[in-house]
Amino acid sequence: MSSLHKSRIADFQDVLKEPSIVLEKLRELSFSGIPCEGGLRCLCWKILLNYLPLERASWTSILAKQRGLYSQFLREMIIQPGIAKANMGVFREDVTFEDHPLNPNPDSRWNTYFKDNEVLLQIDKDVRRLCPDISFFQRATEYPCLLILDPQNEFETLRKRVEQTTLKSQTVARNRSGVTNMSSPHKNSTPSALNEYEVLPNGCEAHWEVVERILFIYAKLNPGIAYVQGMNEIVGPLYYTFATDPNSEWKEHAEADTFFCFTNLMAEIRDNFIKSLDDSQCGITYKMEKVYSTLKDKDVELYLKLQEQSIKPQFFAFRWLTLLLSQEFLLPDVIRIWDSLFADGNRFDFLLLVCCAMLILIREQLLEGDFTVNMRLLQDYPITDVCQILQKAKELQDSK
Repeated sequence: MSSLHKSRIADFQDVLKEPSIVLEKLRELSFSGIPCEGGLRCLCWKILLNYLPLERASWTSILAKQRGLYSQFLREMIIQPGIAKANMGVFREDVTFEDHPLNPNPDSRWNTYFKDNEVLLQIDKDVRRLCPDISFFQRATEYPCLLILDPQNEFETLRKRVEQTTLKSQTVARNRSGVTNMSSPHKNSTPSALNEYEVLPNGCEAHWEVVERILFIYAKLNPGIAYVQGMNEIVGPLYYTFATDPNSEWKEHAEADTFFCFTNLMAEIRDNFIKSLDDSQCGITYKMEKVYSTLKDKDVELYLKLQEQSIKPQFFAFRWLTLLLSQEFLLPDVIRIWDSLFADGNRFDFLLLVCCAMLILIREQLLEGDFTVNMRLLQDYPITDVCQILQKAKELQDSK
């Protein structure tokens, strides 16, 4: 470890040990990258994403309250209708008279259960293939959810719910416009997602199953948006960061902490996932056009070249912006980019500058290339040095 790196760690520790953390100092340090040693990144992200307050004295009580609340969500939302434990004060209902799977009543717990299954299957399909370049999400977590896996209670895991559902013979896809498409797997030659990875033995959970649970609970609590494909790519780096915290006391609660940080982050970017808001000033279309207007201001020659070739920002910037660049770079590089995004006071304005910087850094190739070559460049971005990209974005920001 270099003396410079040791000095940066000490700077973070000095800021974080204050009884009342000075947010501007923390942002300034974090913008240039947060060390992972000692759980610094995990702690800084929780503060920058407004999960932990600036007053250190309140951390213990707030964490206990939020983690307890998450346990309550598990009890209320991941349970098969008609099944509950008598010692929790809820008795099994007589499904013959009270409720049953064919009950057409919209308030029926079974009706809700079947609707939830459509969302669950889409989540399940997406989280199983999360970050395929690393094995982390297929490995077993050290801290499986005992509330769910405890054989003494009658909660079912989402894994079993997916396997047992009558919808398992169909492929369910919910696109960004909220349309649910269902098709028979016999028309698709690719193997079923259920068989894509080896199932862990009873009592164990893979990390992707934890992510699945987080997304399912978020969808239940936010029915207006529920789950849209791509949210898995947002929650993945958050969970990975918290679940690899060297502090085991914090790592044990990675699931609950990820849920609330993801919820806070989605509160800022959820408009990107709502199609009806696309053309509003807070929608994704406006943000994509802002990338091009910024490019026009910074490099008019490159802007005109892309216009001449009819390369619209929708062809590439939609994914860049919606998924916070999580699909353009390897996971460690995504995490480094997010250090700067989370640290910037206008973090998603800075994201627009990062996208603009990515274009300017490959300007020579874009100016020389035809439509096909340039589309390939933009959809499979060639530069892997994210520090170079962030430095260029910072230059653009300072030149305003």
